[in-house]
Amino acid sequence: VSFLNVSLCADQQVDGRVGPQPVVLDHTSGFEGLLFVDDDLLGVIGHSNFSSIRATTCVYKGKWAYEVLISSQGLMQIGWCTLNCRFNQEGVGDTPDSYAYDGNRVRKWNVTTTNYGKSWAAGDIVNCLIDLDEGTITFCLNGQSLGTAFTNIKMGPGIAYFPAISLSFKESVAFNFGSYLPLQDPPTADLTKAHKLLGFIKNVLSTSIDTQVRLLEKGCAMWKLHGEPTVLVTLAHIFNHFAPLMCKVYLVEDVLMNFLLGILEGGGSVDEHPLIQQLLDLFWLLMEDHEVNECLKQLMMSLLRAYRFSPIIPDLGFQIHYLRLTTAILRHEKSRKYLLNNVLYPLTPLRVKEAGLEELIPTTWWPTHFDKEGKDEREPKDESADERLRRRAYERGCQRLKKRIEVVEELQIQILRLLLNNKDKTTGEASRYIFLNKFRKFLQENASNRGHPTALCPPEYMVCFLHRLITAVRCCWNEACRKSPSSLSSEDAYVPPQLFYNGKVDYFDLQRLGGLLSHLKKTLKDDLASKANILIDPAEIQAASMDDLDEDEESGAAQRWPSKEPFGAAGMGSTLVRPSWLSSPTPGRANRFLSTAAVSLMMPRRPLAQPEKVKVRSLPVEQRTEEDIEGSHGNDGLLLGRPQEEPDQPMSDKSLLEITDGIVMMYNLSVHQQLGKMVVVADDVHEYAVALKDTEEKIARCPPRRADIMDELQKSQKVFAEKLNHLSRRLAWINATIYSKEKMLDVYWLLCVCIRTIEHADNTGSLFAFTPEFYLNVAMNAYSALKNYFSPANSMEELPGYEETLTHLAAILAKHFADPRIVGTDIKDSLMQALASYVCYPQSLRAVERIPEEQRVAMMRNLLAPYEQRPWAQTNWILVRLWRGCGFGYRYTRLPHLLKTKPEDANLPSLQSTCCQCFLCQAVWVLCQCEPVCCCCVHAVCPPACFSCCLFRSRSFRSVTPVCCRFIFTALRVNLCV
Repeated sequence: VSFLNVSLCADQQVDGRVGPQPVVLDHTSGFEGLLFVDDDLLGVIGHSNFSSIRATTCVYKGKWAYEVLISSQGLMQIGWCTLNCRFNQEGVGDTPDSYAYDGNRVRKWNVTTTNYGKSWAAGDIVNCLIDLDEGTITFCLNGQSLGTAFTNIKMGPGIAYFPAISLSFKESVAFNFGSYLPLQDPPTADLTKAHKLLGFIKNVLSTSIDTQVRLLEKGCAMWKLHGEPTVLVTLAHIFNHFAPLMCKVYLVEDVLMNFLLGILEGGGSVDEHPLIQQLLDLFWLLMEDHEVNECLKQLMMSLLRAYRFSPIIPDLGFQIHYLRLTTAILRHEKSRKYLLNNVLYPLTPLRVKEAGLEELIPTTWWPTHFDKEGKDEREPKDESADERLRRRAYERGCQRLKKRIEVVEELQIQILRLLLNNKDKTTGEASRYIFLNKFRKFLQENASNRGHPTALCPPEYMVCFLHRLITAVRCCWNEACRKSPSSLSSEDAYVPPQLFYNGKVDYFDLQRLGGLLSHLKKTLKDDLASKANILIDPAEIQAASMDDLDEDEESGAAQRWPSKEPFGAAGMGSTLVRPSWLSSPTPGRANRFLSTAAVSLMMPRRPLAQPEKVKVRSLPVEQRTEEDIEGSHGNDGLLLGRPQEEPDQPMSDKSLLEITDGIVMMYNLSVHQQLGKMVVVADDVHEYAVALKDTEEKIARCPPRRADIMDELQKSQKVFAEKLNHLSRRLAWINATIYSKEKMLDVYWLLCVCIRTIEHADNTGSLFAFTPEFYLNVAMNAYSALKNYFSPANSMEELPGYEETLTHLAAILAKHFADPRIVGTDIKDSLMQALASYVCYPQSLRAVERIPEEQRVAMMRNLLAPYEQRPWAQTNWILVRLWRGCGFGYRYTRLPHLLKTKPEDANLPSLQSTCCQCFLCQAVWVLCQCEPVCCCCVHAVCPPACFSCCLFRSRSFRSVTPVCCRFIFTALRVNLCV
């Protein structure tokens, strides 16, 4: 099909087209299902099973085309539809009046479906062309025609075709209606004007202004200008015409973004290009606020799109270029604060397409030698020379990829460090506190919508964001420590326990170890007063339990302080109305309690005199100030209410404590689950490699006369090899971005933070109940990730302080699985299961051996205690493993009902070798010398329904001797059921 390339003015009427200018997606009436549409109405993300949307403009004669940028390679149908097409559960191409191409399944659709085209990938461009003179529809993929898809399409009076798409959940695309034959013409006149005006600005700045001096400086109340007045007046006249053009996304992306990128093309650091800072100064001085706001918003969104969808070759050069410009823009203080308040989101990971990985890793490799257990041999002895060359070429490609990714990650960290700047207070609130409030809201949205995936941040974004944020926070922490050497370093970081109960940090509706926050405030109010010098007003606690505090206020019921209150008017028996400053619009019962609790701080170490009380209230996140976080004279900020057991450790930047707390929460929300999903790629490589080797062996044994079998085997061989080529490159990318040594150290640091936080909270006694459950969950999950997800490329044993960390975690599991301060059944079960797994592996079992003897004996007593509501299966498992290592009279070296063991089965607790643990065995034996404990021990190890258990419960068993008990345990070693 031949298409004319006609250049038309935007305001000129074109024959054959009906609709408004500019052409966008019809988000008001032309859609079906749940979709998220970008602000520019050109990008769309599906958020239901199969959503559909069309454009605002249709065509009825002539030749037309539009482009679609594929952001994800999932299920989508792209094409054309008429106004008669009604989408219910069907998509574009599923009705008689619509035609579509599906690159995921490589098919075309018009009620019926047939094979057509090629498979697409994220980053590909699909061109949709319609010829209404000949009645044909054609599609192109990355500029290459896929051939005519449909002929003799419906035409005639009343029939016009709209660009349309149907896409599945989480799939996303971006439309371009003006790049070929224009449904929307490029604004040629505005483009020419914008280029010329920007050239004038550049000439004025480069010839009349000293580039080493800031053109503008923001004083306390007004701008201070440097330079000739004539120059500034000239710039003002230029901006009078230039500013309105910068509100249009097309001009911002084509003119301004390319101009700024051109400034950085010469290389060098971002600091070496002051022209960008001067230009942003002029924007804020000579443009209206709404103009500069819209310009910066469109500029940042354009950079984000370019970063995500540009090809990753050569060597991620495009991504690095866009990140450098983003860094240069964010170095401008006022621009940074506006973007942080209104535009910026968590860092976006790269979208990878197969073609880019082929360039970066041209040679693929996968294991071809396996031992008797079916595991990969790390250094096979019979590796051929060709295999060795392939493996080394693959490893070089992986290293080259890792180095380029490190450059991208370093730029992302620089961006986050700019956002964590707490010194830029000349134009209002510091960037760090804006970031902190936005970060907390981001966590709240993801925590409150865990059951609604459509509202969650994609987990791959969370993983990327978490690792960069950990590095940026640790850098800021270490910088603060260098200024104040006595303060806590990031290596010893933890979250002080007072953050969990002083109301300074909102934990939304997340569960505490001791139950609901309102219940803990009621039952532990005396402990708060005695240990943390915090008083809770009983009247406010009662009000917090009501469903609607506002209705309570409107009813006119005055809240009274108890008559026994020893201060103020209440001490004289008068009535106090509930203070108006305690009300808060924050939704949620837990939040309403935090917002209305009257908390009073008593001055410590004054037991003989009545303590001076300072009223403290909890504010919504958006209302907090720097003083509420960092504190000031007589105000500890986030550290308000330090318990007596907590050391008075100086903290240089208290805001970093809350960010660290948020990092722990973010790992619990979705990062750990995403780390587990990525392991599947390595398992798939192993399974396909085994299948390929098995197929090659069958080909070698296939008789020459069975050509039919040989043909099928060769087809399978080709499929397996293609799949392995793709998976091996994908695995290289994952190992560089997810499972690298640096990412392992991040997770290990997070594990240490959780362990220290739990230990400090445990020292507070009953106040330990205020600790959020997710700290224990993250401690257990982070250890599991380090042990199972990062190996064999990175071993946990190589981590600094590895054995000491395992010992601390073992002490936590041994103590808290039966801790009466923990009331949640789910977290108790998780602790029991973690301890059961802990005693199955040599390294972790030795860690249990190293905990103090008093804790070991206490753990044994808790294990041997009557069950109550504790699950007996895990308890039995732990007791038997502790008594004789494996716990069985025999064990399998591989699963008996499978020919070959799967890779993930190698780490199953039931398949671990016998471990020697004389200390724990001795502890069990010492406890069994006591006759009542001996009975409990046998009662615990034997299932309640067992006949022998009934015998042990009989009176005759009360006279059992320690020797008899030892005999029973020996029998249990031979067979678990007596």
